[in-house]
Amino acid sequence: MKRDARPQATAGATAAEAAEREARWALGLVPQLGGVALQGLLVTFGSATKVWEAPAPALQSVSGIGPAVAQALRRFPRGKALREDQARVAQAGVQVIVWGDPEYPRRLQEIASAPPVLYLRGTLAPGDDVAVAIVGARRATAYGETVARELASELARRGLCIISGLARGIDAAAHRGALDAGGRTLAVLGSGLDQIYPAEHKGLAGEVTAHGAVLTEFPLGTPPVRLNFPRRNRIISGLGLGVVVVEAGVDSGALITAHHALEQGREVFAVPGRVHARYSEGCNRLIKAGAKLVETWEDVLSELAPQVRRSRPRRAAAPPLPTLTPAEQQVYDILLEGPLHIDALIVRANLPGGRAASALLGLEMKGLVRQLSGKVFERHDSP
Repeated sequence: MKRDARPQATAGATAAEAAEREARWALGLVPQLGGVALQGLLVTFGSATKVWEAPAPALQSVSGIGPAVAQALRRFPRGKALREDQARVAQAGVQVIVWGDPEYPRRLQEIASAPPVLYLRGTLAPGDDVAVAIVGARRATAYGETVARELASELARRGLCIISGLARGIDAAAHRGALDAGGRTLAVLGSGLDQIYPAEHKGLAGEVTAHGAVLTEFPLGTPPVRLNFPRRNRIISGLGLGVVVVEAGVDSGALITAHHALEQGREVFAVPGRVHARYSEGCNRLIKAGAKLVETWEDVLSELAPQVRRSRPRRAAAPPLPTLTPAEQQVYDILLEGPLHIDALIVRANLPGGRAASALLGLEMKGLVRQLSGKVFERHDSP
């Protein structure tokens, strides 16, 4: 049975809302329009419906819309292209999310070049906002793949969604690390969902779909041409809180993703490598430029912890246990929000260092807190 191409968000929508949604979907099918130009059109005219009604001279008043793009937009077979795309996605059982739908990823919607349409297999969850991208070289070393897989696994165990691009090397290792931990992972393609690239990752794409989603801005049938991959990298960075680069040359796609992350106000991390190795040159340059140096997962989580705490719904603190001292209870409640370095914990608790250390020791002895590497502590009942 064919599925409706439209997500459940359209249920109960008014005729005007449904028409606006289809107008936005159709804008996403115009190949000459980039994400920034699309946002400019929506801001200028107030709606996608009005964009389609605007004459070419009015379209050219928008930054990034020249005469050729304006004419392409005016001549685009909107109705035919939309009907054909709707038929394809219904046949394939693919979900479509349009910019402005409730399901549209919140962080991605914030960026200036947010894609108007996303095609996906799998599911997006509210917790996917708490995410980090791990990217790097396709021709990665065994060491690089091991580091990427371990980082992804440890971060996924602590509730972070792992984002990458399903490519060979570091991307694949990142997805597999998240899957190892039973966590969620999102793969962003530079092609249509029916054109998995590389072909040998079709099985991996299926696993990602079962534990997250495979998504793309490109319609079904779009081949994995070279120009698509730099474009899709802004989505990889835009979906999460930050980007970790593991092994990258100076002209690599991973550095393009890091550049997008900086433009989007995301954190940038890099794993250092051998000074004479070409595959480390990009990461080492990022660190010189101010990227956070990453040796373990704690380096990532300690930097993102404030944003993670703001994004996650606050869980109710457990009632005080009769065996806890007031200082132990205070420290235990603070750690409910996630792992913290001892220095940050002392500041949050407003306790003398010795008293905080004594409280941590007491909690460790009672099996309620454990110490991780780098003097980072977490509740033993934390995910």
